[in-house]
Amino acid sequence: MKNYFLTLLMLVSALVFSQTVEGRWKTIDDETGKAKSIVEISIKNGKLYGKIIKLYREEGENPDPSCTDCTDSRKNQKIIGMTIITGLEKDGNEWEADDAILDPKDGKIYDCKIWLDEDNNNILNVRGYIGFFFRTQTWHRVK
Repeated sequence: MKNYFLTLLMLVSALVFSQTVEGRWKTIDDETGKAKSIVEISIKNGKLYGKIIKLYREEGENPDPSCTDCTDSRKNQKIIGMTIITGLEKDGNEWEADDAILDPKDGKIYDCKIWLDEDNNNILNVRGYIGFFFRTQTWHRVK
């Protein structure tokens, strides 16, 4: 009976966990298809935040770069450990906010919208946009 209860608890926990944007996500470059980083997403005081906890680097690249192109308080900060998603608010099945996602590659800040794929809760769609111009990346949950 004890094993049955433990198995049921683990199954329910897995289902609940897989339906949230919280957790660790592998970012995939929408232009190259290569893994770029691991971002840890969390909710604090009802708002969503994400920070880079790992970078995938090519041979010869700086393994611990700084954001030299950033123009805000993150200028010259290390990218690993940097908060790149700030203050998204829940709106139905999406999280969104203006000026809420930083691309540390070029230091630009974009409006942002994030939502789980409706067919697969282990896929996160991350859209950065300015006006009608946008780019959407597909991130994959790290288990």
